[in-house]
Amino acid sequence: MELGWNIFPWVAVVVFAISLVAAVFAAMRRERSTVAIACSATAIALLLGFIIALWTTLERPPLRTMGETRLWYSLFLLIAGLFTYARWQFRWILSFSTLLATVFMVINILKPEIHDQTLMPALQSVWFVPHVSVYMFSYALLGCATMLAIGALYSRSDKLDSAIERLLYGGLAFVTIGMLTGAIWAKDAWGAYWSWDAKEAWAAVTWGLYLVAIHLALRPSTYSTTWRKRIYYAVIIVAFMALQMCWWGVNYLPTAASSVHAYN
Repeated sequence: MELGWNIFPWVAVVVFAISLVAAVFAAMRRERSTVAIACSATAIALLLGFIIALWTTLERPPLRTMGETRLWYSLFLLIAGLFTYARWQFRWILSFSTLLATVFMVINILKPEIHDQTLMPALQSVWFVPHVSVYMFSYALLGCATMLAIGALYSRSDKLDSAIERLLYGGLAFVTIGMLTGAIWAKDAWGAYWSWDAKEAWAAVTWGLYLVAIHLALRPSTYSTTWRKRIYYAVIIVAFMALQMCWWGVNYLPTAASSVHAYN
């Protein structure tokens, strides 16, 4: 049988099961769990292997449809969760990254997109793969930062604040790279670096909100009172909501059909 999207449900079940084992072992032990790290890495390798096989089957990068980007986002969420756990040893982060990655995989099972071999001329660009993959990775890092920010609303921990800041720096750096590569790609494909359609407008809003969050993180007064810290965490959460609007929410706007970003 040709390896393709039809076997994804089985891959998703196995990835979920292995990731769940990793989350359980991480939650059970106060120190870093070697079993949790090994299981999480195995789940990541399995999902990555499926993406590579799908790439081969489609004979193009599986990054065109919303379903395909959700697949990458699930992968990068697992990677970001593993990195956060291994670096800062938050025992619950693997549970949340597994839960979110599973939600996106389930959406793909319930609502599969069209995964054909067609790749329109605008997407036949050297910037296609780096632009989309960098964005998906940044979304995963910022998703982990958001999960930590929600946790920090109920827990006072300098360790949490340090992890949030570093994930914000990394996430915003990759968002910026994604915007720059997208602008160069747009210039090459359509003759303009920026067109201010709905997706680009929301990208600018998202970028600005994360700049505000980093500005707050760099101000010593942010951590001086509980309410200032809560404002900081709230900005991170609102920024992530704007990011979701930028990624898939704009597809439901009336102007979506006429957008240069409409590829499905």
